[in-house]
Amino acid sequence: MKKLMIGIVLVLTPLISFAEEAGRFRAGASSVDVTPVEFPVKVNGGFFEATATKVNDPLYARCIVLDDGSVRVAVVVVDNCLIPQELFDAAKEMANKSTGIPVERMMMSATHTHSGPAAIGALGTEPDEKYCRFLPGRIAKAVELAARNLAPAKVGWAVVGDPNHTYCRRWIMRPDRIQTDPFGRRSVRAMMHPGHQNPDYLGPAGPVDTQLSLLAVQSLDGRPIAVLANYSMHYFGAEAISADYFGLFAKIFAELTGADPNFIAIISQGTSGDLQWRDYSKPPDPVTIEKYAESVARVAFEAYKKIKYQDYVTLAMAERKLELKIRPISEEDLSWAKKTAETFKDRKPQTLPEVYAREQVLLDQSPPTRQLKLQVLRIGELGITAIPCEVFGITGLKIKAQSPLQPTFNIELANGYFGYIPPPEQHKLGGYTTWRARSAGLEVEAEKRIAECILELLEDVSGKPRRIISDDDYPFGDYPKAVLVSRPITYYRCNEFVSPVAIDATGRSNNGIYEGGVAFYLEGPTPENVPYGNKINRAPQLAGGWLKASFKNLAQHYTVEFWFCNYLPTDARNVTGVLFSRPSANILGDYIYIGGSEAASGKLIFGSGISNNVLFGRTSINLKTWHHLAFVRDGNKVNIYLDGQNSPEISGEASGDFSSGEIFIGSRPGDTSTFEGRIDEVAIYSRALLAEEIAAHYKAAIGSNR
Repeated sequence: MKKLMIGIVLVLTPLISFAEEAGRFRAGASSVDVTPVEFPVKVNGGFFEATATKVNDPLYARCIVLDDGSVRVAVVVVDNCLIPQELFDAAKEMANKSTGIPVERMMMSATHTHSGPAAIGALGTEPDEKYCRFLPGRIAKAVELAARNLAPAKVGWAVVGDPNHTYCRRWIMRPDRIQTDPFGRRSVRAMMHPGHQNPDYLGPAGPVDTQLSLLAVQSLDGRPIAVLANYSMHYFGAEAISADYFGLFAKIFAELTGADPNFIAIISQGTSGDLQWRDYSKPPDPVTIEKYAESVARVAFEAYKKIKYQDYVTLAMAERKLELKIRPISEEDLSWAKKTAETFKDRKPQTLPEVYAREQVLLDQSPPTRQLKLQVLRIGELGITAIPCEVFGITGLKIKAQSPLQPTFNIELANGYFGYIPPPEQHKLGGYTTWRARSAGLEVEAEKRIAECILELLEDVSGKPRRIISDDDYPFGDYPKAVLVSRPITYYRCNEFVSPVAIDATGRSNNGIYEGGVAFYLEGPTPENVPYGNKINRAPQLAGGWLKASFKNLAQHYTVEFWFCNYLPTDARNVTGVLFSRPSANILGDYIYIGGSEAASGKLIFGSGISNNVLFGRTSINLKTWHHLAFVRDGNKVNIYLDGQNSPEISGEASGDFSSGEIFIGSRPGDTSTFEGRIDEVAIYSRALLAEEIAAHYKAAIGSNR
């Protein structure tokens, strides 16, 4: 099935019940050069320390100040990789003294250029102390100038889908290619930057937030004042010192507007912790940074031209401090780290084990908790959130989907820096975003706690409850309706953001459990002829994990129906992957797997531990292709239907032991050949479905054009 890549512009305007006569909406903007003036300067963003001796393009702190007559706020975006809380706090105190804007109403963030001066210590790089002393005053100056430029203004915003310029850069490895981490453990099931079309990797480990959001202000007579864009793309890559594509975007967007030189264009960093511009599923793209920046700017400009403005909106801003723990370390690992660090105490670390040994020592010498500042800003019905971490795309999508303010966009690396916050389930997959360090040291539950706090703040500033996500948000043609009409005893649509619970869509609360390695909220099967726009059917990818369901009374007449997409080459191991099993009390019970190098490579195989009977399918299961499967047991009669065919793919006799009520999708207890791919729409019935029912379900999914 073809992947739908649809960029639909959603132009939204503030909702206002009245315009306050006593109030007047005002806006001001500014940019202040924050390029270092003393060289050489340290540069961070990599595993090892680097230095720069020249400026390739200037760095700026860009600011917008908004005022509704009673509330005044400042939003600042700085061309830098990472800025610690203490530097932002110093800048806020200075700006407060010169403008009177409360420090808790200032939202400051870094763009995440990897070509800027080191304002913080991270991995193998220590902060450039001279630049750290220079930076806060320049940021404060930007706020002061923007406040000085306040003038009556109009405001509006837009959101456009741009799926062509950001992709997931964290990919799942093959189970037979697992790598070793710096601590000497074979733990790396997922890693950033796999390389283009690398056969050692299966596919992306997370979804992508492809929305490009814009906040725009203009004078009452229509003169453009400023634009604040937001896009989830990590960075492009440029020689230091450089603002990377963020600076080029600002320059090109300003040129596209034809505005006067006082116009300020800004792009802030979205939730791009696991995202970047390279599409690793394809050959390398020779695009230059200039061309890339121009392409993104033009997408933004097309949405900008359609914005409708309001003369007045109200503002509200909330800030909350959240204390999180640093993940503990074992005595064994700490002892290794200290001994290793002693071997290079008079020089910089030169290998990954040395870098991470030093990180353990530094964390051991620091406080066991961190206090994060989280913020939410409401501008009319627009929400903006601020998180001081490198945030995965799935977290941004989770917040946007549940926010009571529509639209909402998220700014990461805001008001400080406390490292990557992978969702808890991503910790099971390993990789450097999970390796304990100053850049990834917060507790495993940090992402969940931060997202929950942000949603509470959104509720506070909006005065409305968070949005409840329904199955209508995850369409799949008429398939879900057709399944429910057949009255399954449980139905898992598999569109969860988080583990471990798979929600039962029948309303019976017979929820399933995800166990082991699972990556959530990836793209599921999608019919070719249904234009869903920005709505995507979602599915999890199993990476050493599975879905388990339990039933008290599941007899010898039952059906298990689901969609699957295999990602593991069929020559990788003896059994490519177990799709389904129902174990019995003492032996294997019913199971279906995809044959591997041992037998029936790429074809379905059914087995039953009771009768020791093995049945083989005829059809090759194509790699990375969605298939529909229905396993029907009617007493001793077994039928397996593939892709809605009227005649079964596998048919035969097999006795069974039905004492167990457990169903596994993606595994068989005691078998290491777990299914490596995506599953979706799992329905279980306490009866044997008819072939025509199964075919009708499949037809409802793909539509009438196939």
